[in-house]
Amino acid sequence: MANGASGHSTRLTRRQLLLSGARAGAAALAAPLVVPASVLGRGGAVAPSERIVVGGIGIGGRGQHVLSDTMANPDVQFVAVCDVRAERREAIKKMADSKYGNTDCVGYQDMFDLLARKDIDAVLIATGDRWHTLASIIAAKAGKDIYCEKPCSMTIAESRALADAVRRYGRIYQAGTQRRNVENFVFAIDLVHRGRLGRLKAVHANTLDPPTTHDWLPAEPEPPRDVVDWDRWLGPCPWRPYNANYVRGGWRGFFDFHGGGILEWGSHTVDLCQWAAQADATAPVEYEPKGKGVIAKYSTGVKLVMREEGWLGLGTCSVRFEGDEGWVEAGDSGRVELEPESLRSEWSGVADAGTSPRAHVRDFLNCVKSRKQPRASASVAAQSHIACHAAYIAWQLGRKLTFEPTREEFVGDEEANRMRSRAIREPWRLT
Repeated sequence: MANGASGHSTRLTRRQLLLSGARAGAAALAAPLVVPASVLGRGGAVAPSERIVVGGIGIGGRGQHVLSDTMANPDVQFVAVCDVRAERREAIKKMADSKYGNTDCVGYQDMFDLLARKDIDAVLIATGDRWHTLASIIAAKAGKDIYCEKPCSMTIAESRALADAVRRYGRIYQAGTQRRNVENFVFAIDLVHRGRLGRLKAVHANTLDPPTTHDWLPAEPEPPRDVVDWDRWLGPCPWRPYNANYVRGGWRGFFDFHGGGILEWGSHTVDLCQWAAQADATAPVEYEPKGKGVIAKYSTGVKLVMREEGWLGLGTCSVRFEGDEGWVEAGDSGRVELEPESLRSEWSGVADAGTSPRAHVRDFLNCVKSRKQPRASASVAAQSHIACHAAYIAWQLGRKLTFEPTREEFVGDEEANRMRSRAIREPWRLT
């Protein structure tokens, strides 16, 4: 310690230190205790103990839309993002930091680093399709709840592996099939379930042209790993040379990365048809290719028609439900058309656009807290995706197939059964 001007030492004795500490403690107790209202959950803020801490994996264009609606909830704190592309990591960090007025959001190149954080309760997964199942299973193993963009799987085998893993690890999972929480679609399904259309005869799902290609884009120089980690971008898919178009969103339509047009929209619309037909625990038993679509049939006799054309113009991802006393059609515009017209008196006329994840995200967050199953749980999503995959297999083979939903296998068709799964590149595993 330094000496004072008088030449006496300023070193304090142990007794003086104890006395000064006691006086300071007494003064602190006498002073009013000031705690920020946000800590107590006042003034519209949510106390930290009630917040859901969220991280993001592979957040692109659609992911940003979902993330924006997620962060709009006051009981959410978004703290970390992982992406194999540096520009994406930086963009999402900037988005989060701007929202919260700080620089706390952390960017990771490796999702295992993000998932190792004990403070993160849930993750938003919005990678390309090839990663959805595997990233979800890895997150479930890490003890995280999961909101994953659709499609949730690339094969029948992945669908089952996903549902089994989420159940095994006791996680909450919400597939990004947000139309299960959009009012006009819910209204249409409610009409069916209340018998307002009579006995259900057919459900129709708006799908796209099915084919994918096995071609590769030309090889280009691979960027530095810290700019784009190409090997991790590919993940479980077969290796192929780098091409910038893939990582800029041009991967759709390539078989290794994409499940085709039936799955692209069917993950939404077939899913709604499954719900309407009260078939969330099963799948159709017959699949017959018809032009650009497939006509399937449930064991109940209800038909599932997957088609691209012939819709009423109510918006993308339309569905139609037909009973022996009436019908209803709904699409992404938020509107409905129906017969008999008298049923319109039961419709509020108010709906989000079909692309809005607002209510769907809130359903997920509520279930993270309550531990109840959300509307698009892993088991529900697995079954609707299995129906889409089975339909695409029938379309590729160009013949009618019979399917056994309990065993999840085609009857008497080994070629079709081999198409229920795909090889996964080392070192990745679905288990």
